[in-house]
Amino acid sequence: MLFHEIYGSYYHASASILKEAVRGTLTGKELNSLVREHAFEESLMTIPDGMKGEKWRLLHKDLSTPILEEPSMPLTTLEKRWMKALLLDPRIQLFQPCMTGLEDVDPLFTPDMLVYYDRYANGDDYRDPEYIRRFRTIVWALRENRNLYVSFESRLSAKPKLVVTPHYLEYSEKDDRFRLIAAGRKRRWAINLSRMTECEAALRTDPMPLKKTASGTVTFELDDRRNALERVLLHFSHLEKETRRLGEHRYRVTLTYDRQDETEMVIRILSFGAAVRVTEPEHFIGLLRERIERQKQLAAFPS
Repeated sequence: MLFHEIYGSYYHASASILKEAVRGTLTGKELNSLVREHAFEESLMTIPDGMKGEKWRLLHKDLSTPILEEPSMPLTTLEKRWMKALLLDPRIQLFQPCMTGLEDVDPLFTPDMLVYYDRYANGDDYRDPEYIRRFRTIVWALRENRNLYVSFESRLSAKPKLVVTPHYLEYSEKDDRFRLIAAGRKRRWAINLSRMTECEAALRTDPMPLKKTASGTVTFELDDRRNALERVLLHFSHLEKETRRLGEHRYRVTLTYDRQDETEMVIRILSFGAAVRVTEPEHFIGLLRERIERQKQLAAFPS
């Protein structure tokens, strides 16, 4: 870990306490409240006594402080290099982040140093000027509560043209793609940004509500080998889930997902191999069997 979460919490808790002390507004109750907010419950046994004691000498008994200026938390060189590395990510660049103060800082790593083994190679082209323009138009519309006029290529080779109310952008780590979730024409739209051909602010401004989509659930038992539980929970961290322990290394996990993403869910669960065994529903088990049979046929097909 580059930045220690525990020690970082101690520093932030101490800085917040000293700021109030410099302003002359610190009370015993507020001191404890700030420790709970920025550190940990057990820190109440160390930070208040440490700051008022002979060891740290940061607070007097009346909770005033010998410090004259409010403390700040300047970034270390390592933190700046980490930030510079993150801001070089082409996906983050889409949001036009401020790079002020990092001009002379070397990044800790660059995007070309990363190799992904668990995503498709034909993701969105984040450096395409037209893609960037469409993305930023959508972000602007979301912030300004404006409708959009969009046109895109569908899987049927058609080019629908419609006015939609954007509700949010969704990113698929597996596909490495962004898609717009929007409302329009009495239905819900999920439009890949890479398929868009037009995206402009629309004259129509009345917002359209987003219809809820049907949800599905899948339950599977998991054998916690090679940190399988940790990998599954991280992989599906964006989904509503329920996890129960069945034994020393066995767990039952139930996920709730959007039915529109059912095919992707099948693929993602299969990626965990023998560590996961789906138990219900039968509909989902049938989809898994169909997918496996299809893969077996493709593997047996002569090249």
